[in-house]
Amino acid sequence: MIAAPFILDFDRGGAETWVPIIVGAVILLQNLMTNWEVGVFRAMSANMHLNMDYLIGIFLAASPWIFNFDEYVYLPHLIVGIVILLQAMMTRVVPEHGAVTNAGPANARHPYRGSSMNHGHTH
Repeated sequence: MIAAPFILDFDRGGAETWVPIIVGAVILLQNLMTNWEVGVFRAMSANMHLNMDYLIGIFLAASPWIFNFDEYVYLPHLIVGIVILLQAMMTRVVPEHGAVTNAGPANARHPYRGSSMNHGHTH
């Protein structure tokens, strides 16, 4: 995102240039601040991150018309905005199968202990 205006040659110094740079910087900061694998500061919940992704995607996709540069360039902003929206829609905050944790009932069977693994032998 940050390099797109220069790589795709639409850097005129206006909103068409600065919107992707600022959005790219916000996305980087957002990932550093979210409480998940790549988060460094972990100050933001995954739900908050996804809500921001929706807003960022809508803003980026609409930015050529909001800032009136659509006659110069609009496809990179529109396409990446839609991709961000789709990614947010497909992201699950809670695993479908449930998270593996150390918490559980005290009498839960260990997978390598108990009658199913000793094949009739006692130790």
